[in-house]
Amino acid sequence: MKISKRAQHMGQSATLAMSSEAKKMRDEGIDVISFATGEPDFATPQNISNSSIIAIEKGLTKYPPSAGLPELRNAIAVKLKRENSLFYDPSQIAVTCGGKHAIYNALQVILDPGDEVVIPAPFWVSYPDQVKLADGKPVIVETGPETSYKITLPMLKQAITDKTRAFILNSPSNPTGNAYAESELREIGNFLADRGIVIISDEIYEKLVYDNFTHTSIAAAAPACKDLTILVNGVAKAYAMTGWRMGYAAGPKEIIAKMITMTGQQITGIPPFVQMACVEALEGPQDEIGRMKEEFKKRRDYMLSRMIEIPRLHCEKPQGAFYLFPDISAYLGKSNGIKTSDDLAMHLLKNAHIATVSGASFGAPMNIRFSYATSMKNIEEGMNRFSKALAGL
Repeated sequence: MKISKRAQHMGQSATLAMSSEAKKMRDEGIDVISFATGEPDFATPQNISNSSIIAIEKGLTKYPPSAGLPELRNAIAVKLKRENSLFYDPSQIAVTCGGKHAIYNALQVILDPGDEVVIPAPFWVSYPDQVKLADGKPVIVETGPETSYKITLPMLKQAITDKTRAFILNSPSNPTGNAYAESELREIGNFLADRGIVIISDEIYEKLVYDNFTHTSIAAAAPACKDLTILVNGVAKAYAMTGWRMGYAAGPKEIIAKMITMTGQQITGIPPFVQMACVEALEGPQDEIGRMKEEFKKRRDYMLSRMIEIPRLHCEKPQGAFYLFPDISAYLGKSNGIKTSDDLAMHLLKNAHIATVSGASFGAPMNIRFSYATSMKNIEEGMNRFSKALAGL
């Protein structure tokens, strides 16, 4: 059967592929420690799960409104006002099947064939493919450790053309964990506002920040860009709810309305009992977030301390998320046959039995991504294996 060109050109998610390979090896009885998965290893807080059970018992199991339940859209609007100093009417909010779905629908709504979308690298693996699926053209801007893997205004200016339609921002970042300061966001936001360029701001890691860093939404840092910003967020990372699949977008009413129409044609909407659990997540006790953050910080600090000890390995100290993204270029291209970060990731999996994700998947072929969303026991043993594996190269 013929496969469309669109499908043929679509790549598989590298993070999911590596996690799948690690699981396959585990099923064969091999002791694999995975640093590949980008999800918290904690259980969803009990009060949130209980809210879903109560909703099911009340019969909230029918088709939902495609925009999302009014209770959830209101809770999101209140959250954005309270925590981000952003004022949105509930009609400006679309509930989606995860943040990935929100970004996909946003791109489908705003792009015409040939429109360009500027994406700083390193980037989350799905951004370029989602742009291509909307018949757009990803314009990748490479960054490096000299700018803490963040795009600067001069770099952004060079990437803008008369075909530029949108810019994708991810702060804190997956895969680097680095985050933009309010002053950096203000500069970028004002520049893009002056040119009428849409900003898709992926803020899914906003609550997972450390060392007194304060997350700021670009639409709050640069109010001039608010009417051009599609803010994307959800409950997956902060509340350990990756499998619940609730994300949302907040933005200009006309764009949100079309995104809601798309949701109606795609999935109708996400289950009402999931939405009620998300209301509880946003409105209920927030204590568990603090507990998870404290544990993530301990893991980050320990893993970073071990990486710093490894000769010729450079690793930034991230302000957020739950990833480290070391530069492994000193270990590539030698006579050992390991020429790329893909080669190294596979070497680590097959020989050291640790699963990581190649930086090439994130547009950074000199790096490799480690997730510290796993137990300290796994991190300690995994770092032992990693150090030993690099020492043998």
